[in-house]
Amino acid sequence: QVQLAESGGGLVQTGGSLRLSCAASGLTFRSCAMGWFRQAPGKEREFVATIRTSSGYTWHADAVKGRFTISRDNAKNTVYLQMNNLKPEDTAVYYCAADRNPGTVVPTRASLYDYWGQGTQVTVSS
Repeated sequence: QVQLAESGGGLVQTGGSLRLSCAASGLTFRSCAMGWFRQAPGKEREFVATIRTSSGYTWHADAVKGRFTISRDNAKNTVYLQMNNLKPEDTAVYYCAADRNPGTVVPTRASLYDYWGQGTQVTVSS
């Protein structure tokens, strides 16, 4: 059974930092592209960042570029999202996702991912 378990969310002030973690089990982690998405109340789920398998190639949404960094540790089956200089508009539930058959297209669409975690709440106060 595949499980993706996010942790690290919480309440932080504007300009603060958080580090999200997503521990994966039940899948061949090193073969999966991993992604982070977020969903704010009343809004659609949106892409945040993705990281390829062994190459470590990363892609970040324009809204977070320069502030957020995705990384992975294949030995620990874990993907991370380091979030710096947080803004109130970053408030959302953050989800990690796994694409078990990554192709050549950078997986920025939610439909390309096969497995999802339950999410972790990030709240940024102004």
